[in-house]
Parts: sequence; C-alpha cells; structure tokens
Amino acid sequence: MDTGPTPIRQRIERVRDALRQQQLAAVLVPSSDPHLSEYLPARWQGRQWLSGFTGSVGTLIITVDTAVVFADSRYWVQAEAELSGSGIELEKIPTGTATHPIDWLAKHVPAGQVVGVDGQVLGLATAQRLQGALKTAGIALRTDFDVLAEVWPERPGLPDAPVYEHAPPYATDSRAERLAKVRLDMAALGATHHFISTVDDVAWLFNLRGSDVPYNPVFLAHALIDARQAVLYVADGKVSPSLQAGLAADGVRVESYDQAGTALQCLPADARLLIDPRRITLGLRQCVRDDVGIRVIEAINPSTLRKSRKSAAEAAHIREAMVQDGAAMCSFYAWFEQALADPAIADRLTELTIDERLSAARSDRPGFVGLSFPTIAGFSANGAMPHYRATSESHAVITVGTDQQGGNLLLIDSGGQYAGGTTDITRVWPIGTPSGEQKRDYTLVLKGLIALSRTRFPRGTLAPMLDAIARAPLWQQGLDYGHGTGHGVGYFLNVHEGPQSISKAIPDSTMAMEPGMVTSIEPGLYRPGQWGIRIENLVMNVQVHAAANDGFGEFLEFETLTLCPIDTRCIARSLLDAGEIDWLNRYHATVFERLSPVVSGPALAWLTERTQPL
Repeated sequence: MDTGPTPIRQRIERVRDALRQQQLAAVLVPSSDPHLSEYLPARWQGRQWLSGFTGSVGTLIITVDTAVVFADSRYWVQAEAELSGSGIELEKIPTGTATHPIDWLAKHVPAGQVVGVDGQVLGLATAQRLQGALKTAGIALRTDFDVLAEVWPERPGLPDAPVYEHAPPYATDSRAERLAKVRLDMAALGATHHFISTVDDVAWLFNLRGSDVPYNPVFLAHALIDARQAVLYVADGKVSPSLQAGLAADGVRVESYDQAGTALQCLPADARLLIDPRRITLGLRQCVRDDVGIRVIEAINPSTLRKSRKSAAEAAHIREAMVQDGAAMCSFYAWFEQALADPAIADRLTELTIDERLSAARSDRPGFVGLSFPTIAGFSANGAMPHYRATSESHAVITVGTDQQGGNLLLIDSGGQYAGGTTDITRVWPIGTPSGEQKRDYTLVLKGLIALSRTRFPRGTLAPMLDAIARAPLWQQGLDYGHGTGHGVGYFLNVHEGPQSISKAIPDSTMAMEPGMVTSIEPGLYRPGQWGIRIENLVMNVQVHAAANDGFGEFLEFETLTLCPIDTRCIARSLLDAGEIDWLNRYHATVFERLSPVVSGPALAWLTERTQPL
C-alpha cells in the first residue's frame, strides 16, 4: 500500500530521473565494490542505501517503473520486512550465486533498450554472463554508469584506517617467501605479470592487515607483480614510512590507490598478464590494452589456492585460537545460564545482551582482535532467519516457555578474529523444555553434522560433492535448508574464504579439497515463525594414514577444530545410532580435555556438566 514519499522511495525516484536523463531502461546495482568483497566499506553500500535491505548479499534492479531486490532464502523473511512499504519487490532466488537478476533483465527489458551498470564494481565473470544474455535478447549494456555518483550526494569517501603488519610468530611465512611462491605459479602459467584485486589475497601475500572492511582484517588495495618487483596500490597515508621501508626491502613499492588502472594501461606490449576472472572487475579488465598485443591469461589467483591450504605452523596457531574461543564460550554460557535462573536478571535478557556479553567474553581472551562477523543471536522465531541480526529498534526478550507451550530455542552464530586464526561457531540452546518436534529437528541437523564430520574422501574431491552427506538425514524426512553446508575460513582473514565451498554450487576444478583447508560444516533447519536450528563446527582437511588407503590413492578426513559443547538436552536419543553417540561422546571428551586447563570456577563447572557422555 502506498503511503506517500519515504526516503527509500525518494531515492528510487532520483535513480529513475537519472535513467531518463541517460536514456537507460534499467540499472543493475550489485552488492559489490572494486575488490568484489562480501563485506563492503560504507562507500559501496549503495544497494542497501537505495533499497533499505540490509542483507549482506543481494542485487537491486531499478527500471523506470519497477524496482526489484533479488535475495536468496537466507534473507527472505528479513527482506520482506525491510522492503515493506518501499514499493520495491522481492524476487526470491534459491541460492546467492543464481543468475536470476541477469535472466530477469533479459526477460523484462525490451529489445533495443540499454541497461546501465558500474563496471568498476561488476565482476568480470558476471559481466561476461550479463553481456552474453543481454546481447542474445537484443539489449545493449553500458558499463560506465555509476548511479551512486548521480544520486548519493553524501556518499562516504574511502576508508582511511592504517595498514599494519601481520608479524611473527603468527605470520609463519615471510613476505619474500610468499612472493617467491606466487612467482613460481605465475611462471608455470606462462605469465610475466599478475594483477590481484581481492583484498584477502593482497593481505595474505604481503603479510599485512587493516580495518577497512567490517569484521575482516583487510584493507583496500590492488597489487601488480612481475618477476622482479611488486607494486601495492593503496590510499595515500595508510602505509607508514617505516612499513614502506620494510616493504621496499622485500622488493615491494607503494603507490596511490587510484593508479592501479593506469598501471594496467601501461603494461608493456609483450606482457603476459595473469588475472582471475572471478576476482577482478570488468572496469579493471577494460584498462588492459588488448590492441597492443598483451596476452591475458585467465586462471584462479595462485594466492587464493595457497592461502586456503594452511601450513602445519598455521594449523597449530588455529588450534590455540580455538582453545581461546572455546574458553570464551564457556565463560559466556556459564554466565548466561546463571542469569536465566536469577529472577532479578532473567526478565532483562535480550538478544542484544547475548551479543554484548559474548563479545566481552571473547575480548578477554589472549590474541583476540575483534569479531569475525556480526553476532547472530536469534531467539524463537528470529532463529528461523539464517542471517538475522538484532538491533536496538527490533530485538527479542529471552523468555522461558511454559510446559504447555514447550521450550523456546536460542540460536547463536558468532565468531572471533584472533592473531592466530579466525573462528565461526553456531550452537542452539533450549530455553525451557524442548518439545518433541524441536528435538526431532535438532537431532536430524546433528546427524547431518556428524555424518559429514566422519566422512573420508579422496584427496582432490570437489567440495560441492560432499554437500549431500550432511543433508541426507534431513532429505530422508523430506526436509532441507537453503544455504550451503560449508564455506572456507581464512587465517586471521575473511571468515568466508574460497575456493572450496560445500554447497549446491556447480563444482569446478578450483574447488578440490586439499590438506590444510579449513571449512565450516553447518547444516540447518528453519521453520518460519517458529524456530531455527543450525549446528556449526570448523574442520580442517588432514591426511588419512597411508596404511588405511589400501592402494586406492590418498584420502583425507576432517579434524574438528571448534571446541564447545553441543547441547544434549535437545537430542532425541532414539534417532541416533551407536556410532553417532560414540562420535558425540568422543567430541565432548576432547572439548573437556582441551578447555578444562584454561577455564575455572563457574565456566569449568558448566563445561564439566555439558560434556558428560550421552
């Protein structure tokens, strides 16, 4: 129902005025920046500013008479609420990687018309699909239309936080060693030059960190590498003179952020340039002068593959980070259960309280730097929104259900950035006595977690091929979940890291599972308006002892890294077999063994109680 002008409606109308002035039929606004980041600096949060939809993933299309947000199932409930009254439609898509926005444009824009997009934030691989689909439909594409520059007068500038060094002992390889390895990979591909835009690749390669992107310790920069030198393109003033001197000692020169495109334009005619089409924008690719004979080699960034395979030294630091994170969880949950039992406090507990107290517990641990993503504390029906986040304007009070109602479930998905690792964990806790249906749902999700955690597979197995293992117990009952089962996790870097993805994604060769990769396992089940369940551990690929392979090649298995009890009060024991119960009991024995030396008092008492054998 139209209720008159609102800020969102006014912004959309400004966009439509710009479309008419530029003679465009539509504009595509992705959730993206010049580095194709998942979490965006404020300057590039245009899709959110224009639509009011705050989900981390989504695409906005605006035409002269329609506006549509495309979002996957993780965000449907959230998007419907946030778009209500805005005049913007929600187009529900099955996954975040679906091509629905491209298909929608090809279907709804008349032939002979022109679609605009900012090529500086459009991924090259996406641009290639978009160009192909529109050309087939007789629609032209203009890639120099930055709609945000047209309609957002108070648009934020570039972030200016300083860059700092990720130093030993946590930086286990030197900058020079990493550059040498990438140069070997370049040579193997026949490349003389290599351009990198993804901020986590840049941070890893140069052993640098920053705070330009919320929750991820990275900074905005591009890099150009040849056989003798490397150039880091970063905003002026972000790299101190002393750090620049250290970089120079390793053959790294610092230049202004806005010179990256010029550097590509000035490559020598005999250059053989390596770029990753999934990790570079169309705008930067267009800077390369194909007319002078430069050969472009398209392949995955070597740094993406190398940083995904954690070394033995990095793995040791990650295990210690997991101990510290697990200790923080014990401290928080001990406090939380005491607070629930205290009538003077219990009625003041909210989802915001959980976020505050859990963050404080982590901040007390050695090596803690910050959160790895916004804490998701979803109580009761809010837990059914996989990417829910409580706000001061909208949040739930934690209440215990009556015996007649059954208990309420509390889902907490949280993580921390430590100098020696990145964590991500989800647990579900009963508030009151869980119902039989809640126990059934919880146990089916747990069965999926256990099934995949116990799996052995040949080295090189494509990660998406493992997805069905975690879903099988749910599928058997006609149930499923809309998000992926697992994402790669960085080493004091992005909490979502490629190339591996345990999901329904179409597999490709870059997704091969290799030793040292850290990945989440997080099956779930969501009943809108009732409850949500997700149980998540991080695991690392480790080699199975050679004798177990029996001549059939090298096999891998998962080492569970996350250390925190899985609540057994929600389990329908009759649904677990002996092997599953044994796995859970052995996991809890390990959790107690690793965490009991670093917790005391109420936290130790809580840990002892919650790790009792089933």
